[in-house]
Amino acid sequence: MSTKNIMASYYNDNTVLYLNGQFVKASEAKIDLYSQSLHYGYAVFEGIRSYKTINGKTRIFKETEHFERLKKSADAVNIPYIWSTQELIDATYEVLKRNNLQDAYVRPMVYSPANMSFNKNTESSIVIAVWEMLPFLGEKLLRVMTSSFQRPNPKGFKIEAKASGHYVNSILASQEAKTNGFDEALLTDMNDFVAEGPGANVFYEKDGKLFTPSPGNILPGITRATVIEICNELDIAVEEKLFTVDELKQGDAAFFCGTAAEVIGWESIDEVKFPKPWNETLSKTIQDAYKNKVIEKKYKSSLEPA
Repeated sequence: MSTKNIMASYYNDNTVLYLNGQFVKASEAKIDLYSQSLHYGYAVFEGIRSYKTINGKTRIFKETEHFERLKKSADAVNIPYIWSTQELIDATYEVLKRNNLQDAYVRPMVYSPANMSFNKNTESSIVIAVWEMLPFLGEKLLRVMTSSFQRPNPKGFKIEAKASGHYVNSILASQEAKTNGFDEALLTDMNDFVAEGPGANVFYEKDGKLFTPSPGNILPGITRATVIEICNELDIAVEEKLFTVDELKQGDAAFFCGTAAEVIGWESIDEVKFPKPWNETLSKTIQDAYKNKVIEKKYKSSLEPA
């Protein structure tokens, strides 16, 4: 893909982004080529979505939670962070307005200045970009492959920080899966328990109950928390626990969830197909409820009488 085509996927000559307190054209924004972020992946970011609600308003979903996590990520890896949550929420709404977008993907990133040493920085920069994006993993059921890559040892990384450098691991796992003819990868942790996808958390369903990996070796996502919230609202049993890929293969259904992916079901894992038709699963109920929740539409369990 040419540079021009890549640009067209995210921005054009009229696109505006937020950069260090100013609204500037994306085509004119610059980053220092000596940035520590560019050379070492030393940056933190968030993935956020905005939606057009059923009332026609623009809604950034879970905006406070996302910007609070951005700050926690920066603090965890010692990147200076000087912005208030409300300041960044207001800036994001303004960026969406200036780009005439409602259904959009929002990418705030805090990045580091020129610094070829490993010493702490005394300053940092922030950018907030927005663009149109369909569900990251598409909308059809996924063929998933257990990756040969594992999530990093949490003693070697701040695993709960959404740090740019961590995503080299995600890119390698996802590329491996697609090279082998699958749609996406599933990563395990260093103890061979199921961890997560390259950019999404995982749930599986068995005998009317949902299971998801316990925190510790995963990034416990905001969408993951939303799925648990929906389960509680609909009286669907959900349990956080450690489990193996073999246990997952005994499930009735499974799905990934994340801001970019939203809620997307699996067809199979390592060519083992899940036995229950997707439209008859609790997982499909969760998927539908999530789609309604983000646009502020009421929902109920598909198991309830009409």
